[in-house]
Amino acid sequence: MLCELRIENLALISSLRLNLETGAGGGLAVMTGETGAGKSIMLRALHMLTGERASADWIRAGFDSCQVEALFEVAPAHAELLAQLEAQGLGDGGSVIIRRQIMANGKSRLHINGSLVTARQAAELTALLLNIAGQHEHQQLLQPSRHLDCLDTFADLWPRRETVVGMYRAWKEASDRLTALRQAERDKEQRRDFLSYQLREIREANPIPGEDEDLATEKKRLKNAEGLIRLAQENLYLFEGEVLDRLTVLRRGVEQIVQLDSAAGPMAEEIGGYTFVAEEHIQNLRRYRDGLESNPHRLEQVTERLDILQQLKRKYGESLAAVLAWAEEAAAELSRIASLDEEIAQLEKEVAARQTELLRAAADLSAQRQRAAAKMEAAMERELSSLALAKAVFTVRFQDIAKDTTTLKASGWDRPEFFFSANPGEAPRPLAKVASGGELSRLMLAMKCLLAQKDMVETVIFDEVDAGIGGEAAEAVAKKIKELSGHHQVLCITHLPQIAARGDLHFRVEKAAKEGRTQSEVRRLNSDERVSELARMLAGHSPSERTLAWARELLAKGATA
Repeated sequence: MLCELRIENLALISSLRLNLETGAGGGLAVMTGETGAGKSIMLRALHMLTGERASADWIRAGFDSCQVEALFEVAPAHAELLAQLEAQGLGDGGSVIIRRQIMANGKSRLHINGSLVTARQAAELTALLLNIAGQHEHQQLLQPSRHLDCLDTFADLWPRRETVVGMYRAWKEASDRLTALRQAERDKEQRRDFLSYQLREIREANPIPGEDEDLATEKKRLKNAEGLIRLAQENLYLFEGEVLDRLTVLRRGVEQIVQLDSAAGPMAEEIGGYTFVAEEHIQNLRRYRDGLESNPHRLEQVTERLDILQQLKRKYGESLAAVLAWAEEAAAELSRIASLDEEIAQLEKEVAARQTELLRAAADLSAQRQRAAAKMEAAMERELSSLALAKAVFTVRFQDIAKDTTTLKASGWDRPEFFFSANPGEAPRPLAKVASGGELSRLMLAMKCLLAQKDMVETVIFDEVDAGIGGEAAEAVAKKIKELSGHHQVLCITHLPQIAARGDLHFRVEKAAKEGRTQSEVRRLNSDERVSELARMLAGHSPSERTLAWARELLAKGATA
């Protein structure tokens, strides 16, 4: 149940806080006012909470942001909503607070119980909290594509439908895999030859990770072998001659110093160590020189090997490790190709089994829809009769299509369409071709009342459901809305005094200038104010005593309805 609504800086509304609690088990709150007073802003605010697109143009001029916040109480029996809240970490208590803020840069934020959520999350959760029946929904009722949803909701067939959807997706996925495997089977010989050639090329080369780097280093050394030998010889001659001879003389001189002054011992030991280090480096340099050779044949071998490895890397990967990984994948694919016939046979059995199971479930779902359609026709005609369409005929017709896999969709085979006739003797025709504005409003209301009994949504909001209605039909619509409010919280934006008179709460939307600015305000009316408002709705701004008496009569009648 929607308990409280708070709006800040939205369009003409500066600041608004509404208490909408209508009592346990349901109740009717009505909202009236002149055309253009701002009733549509209230509906816009509620749509914002459902995650619908919003615009920075909605922010009241002079402000950086606008905000809408609503408090809902959740019935303990609403298990689906409570489970979703808990699963998404949005609380597990008996209340839900939804807040949306729109900034001047066009960005918006949605919070549920203090946690930031996506527009999709908000849409999924608010769909379980409230149902908004705006004037655009009249047009949606004209779309046959929506009729199957209505039928499944009426007959409580959504769980079975979701089961069929899951089975259809599993069957379709398996079928697509089978198609791909059969295509692969047709191409397998060509693919096998191609993979075998590439795998053989890699295995014959037998690359080792890092081998190309080592060979590149060796190639550089072989190309510069003569220069390296010359440089090594020159440095060895220098080391063995001048450097080592002078270090030897230095060592002997320091040893003489030690004989005269023992305190110079540590220094003499360190300097003497230089000589031994120099001798070790000389040995290393000699071994390096002796290991060098000018070998054109080896250079040619290294160059050829590097060319082979570079060719592999160009074909199969940026590194030799990647080349070897590709070879493993190719070997695995060759193995799969070898067992392709067996895999296809197994998958054919799986597809056949899934198809049999799917067709059985789809046929069962279709049969249940056929039975439900007859019940829906009778129920809708009862609802329409209570809405001053006593002679109306409502039928559900299914397209005659072959029930096989070629026509099967995820939702099943059925393509129902609603047909309607308001006048006796006239054959029912598609809604779009026969329903007038007033008839369409009552059809939509009848459907909403019918489906509201099937879901756990506690709050139903009607936006001018009375469009195109007057006289006896208006009275019938008012009674129906009041009937619905017996088990649902109903918020109704209306121009009909018959509906307004039956409200448990009555709010008036007014537009006025304050401090040089126009703004919309919403006030809850007391008994006397309700009389005045109903009189205005009946006869304009100068009601007579007779009109006021009529308004009081409507209120009294509404209180006992």
